[in-house]
Amino acid sequence: MIQVIGYLNSNDTKKAIRYLKERRKEYQFVDLKERSLSKRELENIFMHFSPQDCIDTTSACYRKRLAYMVYDAAQELEENNELFITPILRCRGKVALGFNAQFLEENS
Repeated sequence: MIQVIGYLNSNDTKKAIRYLKERRKEYQFVDLKERSLSKRELENIFMHFSPQDCIDTTSACYRKRLAYMVYDAAQELEENNELFITPILRCRGKVALGFNAQFLEENS
């Protein structure tokens, strides 16, 4: 089963959920507004992507807080989930950031 982690108001998250629904694939949605990522989940993501690659540099949160600062990406992501590129797609130990149709097709 694929786990889709993100925000319901994110267009890419909506696109991933719609993609899975249209193909009648099972998925679990985790809303980052209701539950933040645990330390273990963050470690799993950081095994596949560097913390700097996980930050959405186009987000308003990034422009407001970090655009002109020197920062520790892992610490900022742990403190503020709004900085993540969403959706985060997880399945059987594999992780993808953003909408990725190939990942969804291969792992569903």
